[in-house]
This record gives sequence, structure tokens and C-alpha cells, in this order.
Amino acid sequence: MEFFRIKKDIPFMRHALKFNIISLVTFLLAVVFLFSKGLHLSVEFTGGTLIEVAYTQSADLEKIRGSLGKSGFTDYSVQNFGSSKDVMIRLPLKSDQNTAQLGEAVMKSLEAEAPGAQLRRVEFVGPQVGKELAENGAMALLLVIIGIVIYLAFRFEWRFSVSAIIANLHDVIIILGFFAFFQWEFSLSVLAAVLAVLGYSVNESVVVFDRVRETFKKSRGLTTPEVLDHAITSTISRTIITHGSTQLMVLSMLIFGGETLYYFSLALTIGILFGIYSSVLVASPLVMWLGVSREQFAKTKKVIEGANEEGAVV
Repeated sequence: MEFFRIKKDIPFMRHALKFNIISLVTFLLAVVFLFSKGLHLSVEFTGGTLIEVAYTQSADLEKIRGSLGKSGFTDYSVQNFGSSKDVMIRLPLKSDQNTAQLGEAVMKSLEAEAPGAQLRRVEFVGPQVGKELAENGAMALLLVIIGIVIYLAFRFEWRFSVSAIIANLHDVIIILGFFAFFQWEFSLSVLAAVLAVLGYSVNESVVVFDRVRETFKKSRGLTTPEVLDHAITSTISRTIITHGSTQLMVLSMLIFGGETLYYFSLALTIGILFGIYSSVLVASPLVMWLGVSREQFAKTKKVIEGANEEGAVV
């Protein structure tokens, strides 16, 4: 399915160096922000207090958030837990309050602005649990990267594998750079979005690389930049359909999903936008600079000695 077809290939590779300079600058800025500001980790990673409350009717999460804000609580997380009547509140543990006192303070706050809540449990999550979550998250990210490298190495060739993983890591670091610069809360849901972006971005790279391989096999006389330009141009319609429909759904979560889905959908939005850019304008030039050529895909014809003048091929 195609919305349109571009007859003349767009010379993307003519501007490959410019695109990659922009990417390099953006990448370095993201790294600087990560080291200078760091990520604003949620209670799930840093430790804190979990408070579960229940209502007899569907809970109004906005009222609950408003009541906590008016009472002076900061860095809190409010979301449904199991059903629309059950609510999980996450709070960082203050130095001058123990877990029980914090639970009482929260219940008083809810009685004033969002009455009807019944306290189910109050638990303290230590920093050790948060450390384990961070380590497990980092391990999951590493395993996904290794899996992608192995898949691309078997599916294509090492030049494509290296180019795709550099482009995908470019997306991940830029997402983390945004969260570090603006000090947005980095939670488990955001980590899930980062992992999703990795898979989503590599899918676009695979589509372009498939067309590159196909063009190398079918077309003779084209230079490597011309082959890459043709592959990217011929997949533009598919890219617009796929990414456009995905972005519409993500934007609906960003706008209407409330605070619970806000940072998750925000990470996906950044990842999708930069994923398109990196898969097309970062990975493809890297493949070209690593020396991809037609000879790596087209079988070489061999001439059998002693055959006719023109030779026989096998």
C-alpha cells in the first residue's frame, strides 16, 4: 500500500555528512546532560513509600493529585492499581517522617479534597530494591541490544548490524538526554518505552536495508550512494503510513492519557521522531562509509576453462 510514489530519487546521501554532524552534536549534548544533571529517577528506583487506598466508586485521580499537591507533597506518583477503585500512591520518604506518619498525612490530605478513601496498606520500598530494578533494567537494555546485533548480523551483514545499532543507541541516548535536561521523572514505564523504541527503530532500519539489498541485486551501474537514495525514497510512503499512524496513537495517549501515561508516551514520541531520522539519515550513511557494495550481495560469475569462447558460467 502506498499513498504516493516518488519517481525521481531524492539525493539524501549528498547531505549525509551534514545529517551526521547534527546527530553527533545532539548525541554529545545528550551525554553532557546525562553526566551533568543525571536522570530524575522515580520512587521505583530510589526507594520511598507505597500507599494503597481504595474507594467505593471510581477514583478521581486528578482530585487525588490536586490534594497531594496542596498538602505540599512533591515527586508523587498516582495511578490506578488493579481496578478503577484502587489507587497506588508513591512518595519519596521524607527525612523527618516515618512510614506510618506519611500514611496518616496522605489520608488527611485525601479527606480534605478527595474523601471516601480507605487505607489498605503502607509499605516502605528500600533503595536496595530500587538498585535491583535499575540493574535489571540496564541488563534488559543490554540484552535487547545484543539480540538486535545478532539478528542483523544473520539477516544482513556486519556493516548493517554495526550501523543499525549505532543509530538505535543514538535514539536511546537522546531520549535519556531529554529526560535529564528537563528533569522529567524516569520511571519503569519510561524504561519500557525506551525498550519499545529500540525495537521500533530497528524495524525501520530493516525495511530500508532490505530495499538496499534488493536494489544491489537487481540494479547494475548504480553507485552505492545512488542505491541508498533509491532505497530510502522508495520506502518513504511506507514510512509515512507506519510512523504517522503510530504517532497518532501515541499523541492520543500523550494528550488524553493523563499523568500516568504522560512520560511513557512522551518518551515514545521522542523515540519515534528520532527513530525515523536515525534509521534513514544516520544508519544509511554509516553503511555507505563502512564500504557496503554490490559485490557483497550479487554472486560473482565464474568462467569454466575449456568451454566456448564466451565461456560458461556457473
